Amino acid sequence: VQLQASGGGLVQPGWSLGLPCAASGNIFSIGAMGWYRQAPGKQRELVAIISSVGRTNYADSVKGRFTISRDNAKNTVYLEMNSLKPEDTAVYYCNAQYSTSWYSSTQNLWGQGTLVTVSS
Repeated sequence: VQLQASGGGLVQPGWSLGLPCAASGNIFSIGAMGWYRQAPGKQRELVAIISSVGRTNYADSVKGRFTISRDNAKNTVYLEMNSLKPEDTAVYYCNAQYSTSWYSSTQNLWGQGTLVTVSS
């Protein structure tokens, strides 16, 4: 089972960028999915999270600018980032809580990370 994130890159302040992350492999169900980020010299922090039924929660620093969504049929989570700021520069990691069968415990899965750089 793996999570594959993509969509990172270099953008100017005020621009928008979308990050998709797809889960693949032996997956029975996926619970919460989320995006985290880690800036240089800082700890990894939660950016946004979405439950299996679409309930969302955001870090205060991104509320009103970022939107998380998911497509359960595609096992994919998306992060739409608008009005990007230099302080949004970080490696962004997707995360998923999944199980491989109805009787298995939930496991925690991380994607490989994608770099977002916001700079003029």
